[in-house]
Amino acid sequence: MKRIIVIAASIFSAAIVSAQNNGGISSDMLAEISKGYEGTGADKAIKNALATTPINTLAINSENAAMIDTHFSDRVKTKGHTDQKSSGRCWLFTGLNVLRAKMITQHDLGSFTFSQNYVFFYDQLEKANLFLQGIIDTRKLPDDDREVDWLFSNPIGDGGQFTGVSNLITKYGVVPSEVMPETFCANNTAQMRTQIATKLREDGLRLRQAYKKAMTIPDGKRYQKGNLKMERKDAAALENLEKMKIEQLKEIYHILALCLGVPPTEFEWTRYNSKGEFVSTKTYTPKSFYDEFVGADLEGGYIMVMNDPCREYFKTYEIQYDRHVYDGDNWVYLNLPIDRIKEMAIASIKDDTAMYFSCDVGKFFNRSNGVLDVNNFNYADLMGVEFGMDKKERVQTHASGSSHAMTLIAVDLKDGKPVKWMVENSWGPTSGYNGDLIMTDEWFDEYMFRLVVEKKYVPADILSLMDQKPTLLPAWDPMFLPEE
Repeated sequence: MKRIIVIAASIFSAAIVSAQNNGGISSDMLAEISKGYEGTGADKAIKNALATTPINTLAINSENAAMIDTHFSDRVKTKGHTDQKSSGRCWLFTGLNVLRAKMITQHDLGSFTFSQNYVFFYDQLEKANLFLQGIIDTRKLPDDDREVDWLFSNPIGDGGQFTGVSNLITKYGVVPSEVMPETFCANNTAQMRTQIATKLREDGLRLRQAYKKAMTIPDGKRYQKGNLKMERKDAAALENLEKMKIEQLKEIYHILALCLGVPPTEFEWTRYNSKGEFVSTKTYTPKSFYDEFVGADLEGGYIMVMNDPCREYFKTYEIQYDRHVYDGDNWVYLNLPIDRIKEMAIASIKDDTAMYFSCDVGKFFNRSNGVLDVNNFNYADLMGVEFGMDKKERVQTHASGSSHAMTLIAVDLKDGKPVKWMVENSWGPTSGYNGDLIMTDEWFDEYMFRLVVEKKYVPADILSLMDQKPTLLPAWDPMFLPEE
């Protein structure tokens, strides 16, 4: 009996050891971990402060708090600032602002803005079609396939990138802002986006259900490649899915028209020069307006470059589904070292040409003065821990990525080397530094990701690399982060 008790106790003891080593936090482990907080006087002071104060306020580096020098050796001439309000349309505002700056200069205009709302209407309609057609294209894949799951996880959004701007306005044209002004839903997209996303998920589910039903035969067998009978059933089912998609898109169009307004097909616009003098009054369609004022500068005139230290430099990459228009283009980028990107950016600014630029704007951003500087905040000393990842490691672990697009308009050069940069933002004229943001060159190195630059500023050795066949990356690649 005693031996049985001893054996039972041994088994119980082994069970405890096993429980402690199964990856969970045991009581002994917790006792050791809790030593991480020593409760020193400094710890208590910081803990008390953090109870009522934001981390950024306490982490601010007072030795770096003085406003950075605002002189820039080279700056693109721009007029006015736009405001995306509570929406994720920075990519759209930035793309149109780049084209706006050229239009103002080339046609001697005063203040002018394109209608972001007009392009956004078609952006949302095209993204809805992209999702639904993606569901149709993946109809033969199982429900738990990663691509199918990704589609349902990302049915629509209001973020994007420059290729989307290009594809959308090439297809639908542009109009002045007064022709299709902003609405509340355009400025505040969250609720509209939620309703459309919910509807699209339902529509996508109905498409997959209809296909499964159509492809089921009495013996329970499903589609098999090479089976003539099943191929015919697939063709008939596909035709039905396309009809269903059109009816579903009608409902999406109805929601968009209610929230954003009905896009104009024709309008009259009076043009004035920079002195406010009358030039002309003409009737346009969105496409004819695009052809007259934008088309020649856009089509085929730009390349997109990226600084992604996770991937091989001097190679081109393409991300699946990273587009706005189903029959348009995925975003294809050339991956380059940061110094080669700076060469082109400087050349463009010196020639008075703004660029589409994106970065991880939330990192080390002092909102009070609009300065992006890696020395703005000292989180390590405040928290008593080190943050040691480099740019490559931050991207690999999803700690950093391209989150916001702005218009690159200035650089300050000392002995030919950049010391700081400036972007025109789309958060209104009172945000940041008079509506702009200033970034140190060190911050540029760490948190700049994408740049769209005109081909005439691209060296021949770099331009020739765009002839490569790009490597296709999956939609869930870390670089598929639509700017917002």
